[in-house]
Amino acid sequence: MQLTLWTYEGPPHVGAMRVATAMRGVHYVLHAPQGDTYADLLFTMIERLPERPPVTYTTFQARDLGGDTAELFKRAVRDAYDRFRPELMLVGASCTAELLQDDPGGLARALDLPVPVVPLELPAYQKKENWGAAETFYRLVRACAGPAAPPPDMPRPPGTAPRCNLLGPTALGFRHRDDVQEIRALLERLGIVVNVLAPLDARPADLARLGTADFNVVLYPEIAAPAAQWLRRTFGQPATTAIPIGTQGTHAFVAEVAGLAGLDPATVPATPSRAAWYARSADSTYLTGKRVFVFGDATHAIAAARVASEELGFALVGLGSYSREFAREVREVAKSHDLDALITDDYLEVEAAIAAAQPDLVLGTQMERHIAKRLRLPCAVISAPVHVQDFPARYSPQMGPEGANVLFDSWVHPLTMGLEEHLLAMFREDAEFHAGAAPSHLGAAAPEPQHLPVWSAEAEREMARIPFFVRGKARRNTELFARERSLATITVETLYDAKAHFGR
Repeated sequence: MQLTLWTYEGPPHVGAMRVATAMRGVHYVLHAPQGDTYADLLFTMIERLPERPPVTYTTFQARDLGGDTAELFKRAVRDAYDRFRPELMLVGASCTAELLQDDPGGLARALDLPVPVVPLELPAYQKKENWGAAETFYRLVRACAGPAAPPPDMPRPPGTAPRCNLLGPTALGFRHRDDVQEIRALLERLGIVVNVLAPLDARPADLARLGTADFNVVLYPEIAAPAAQWLRRTFGQPATTAIPIGTQGTHAFVAEVAGLAGLDPATVPATPSRAAWYARSADSTYLTGKRVFVFGDATHAIAAARVASEELGFALVGLGSYSREFAREVREVAKSHDLDALITDDYLEVEAAIAAAQPDLVLGTQMERHIAKRLRLPCAVISAPVHVQDFPARYSPQMGPEGANVLFDSWVHPLTMGLEEHLLAMFREDAEFHAGAAPSHLGAAAPEPQHLPVWSAEAEREMARIPFFVRGKARRNTELFARERSLATITVETLYDAKAHFGR
């Protein structure tokens, strides 16, 4: 196990929490030691949910390990049912409690509760958050929709209108609620009825109705692919593969959905967005050839690579993902751009790759936002993991026609705009833009150029040992300290003198 400061995905029980928190009438009892309740903060502080997740922890302590932790778990399950009266219960263990081998599923079944109990076996030391969410959703779908499976070769009754299920959105997902609103409206314009949305806002009884739809729309394969595959095998439901991100992606999605719904593509209404015209407008010609580095989960990274290169005219100089389960798909897209895909969950590897590529724009997660800020590069967030600011109050989908507009704005605005770039070039010798130039037309004298002190090799090596997220501030403080004292060279002693000075 590698010790790290940041991580792209949490353990699999956090993925299970994302599904449980998204649904209604579900409660999750997690066998976990005291301290593992930190996961609540992800939902209440980052997503700004008005209530805590529907999770009960056993929160055993070190002194409990000498006693009956199994009885402690059973008591937690009984108390959770009596207090919350859920329609379905999930039970499982965190990565630490997994070592106790208390068998939460067997213990919960022995209680003979009057509601379904779905046990989760999430190998915390082999799998991660997205896999945990996908496995949890798959288990829930099997438990709830399985009893409604039709006999073999039984024809499905035709409906009055095509019906589909929307699968994949969860709590703590990147713009999932806005994506759902956008795609639901798009499907309604096509005359397609949304049968069930899951897991977001679904109840166990809704999952039991999944088999009544004509097909499934898989919005986020990282979460919904295993459940969609089971629904195909069990109910004969096909599933979409096109992801409606960007103008071209939305058009491909509409064509695929029309085919699955039995609609005539010629009668499908157009799905216009301003992004396509904006990308072809005169001021957007400066976008052509801008070098972009893309990293995120597989779904958003692949879609971003397509939109950047085919719709905005960017040049892709890096593509990667932390979603190892979809590494093959990411590698195929990277190969089509003559790139080697970066498949890793080590943010230091990602930072090194971005620094080597020196792109004009970084499209990534909140990790890449921090990396880009340190490297002084423009960045836009396209994928989880995200920060609280990526749950905006405004309507801001990533999918559908409006999602294409949002992508154009959020990706293009961090760059130097075309006219701005032209003016900077025109006045590059003006003192307002260049400290060493002659006085400007405003008559003010140009400031004296600042001579930065030189760093010794020993001081640079010592600076490299400082954690990168405070390294920039440490460098600026040290240089300021040296300039104030007219020091020509920064030594290791200067570095520590500055630290002592500013640390007062």
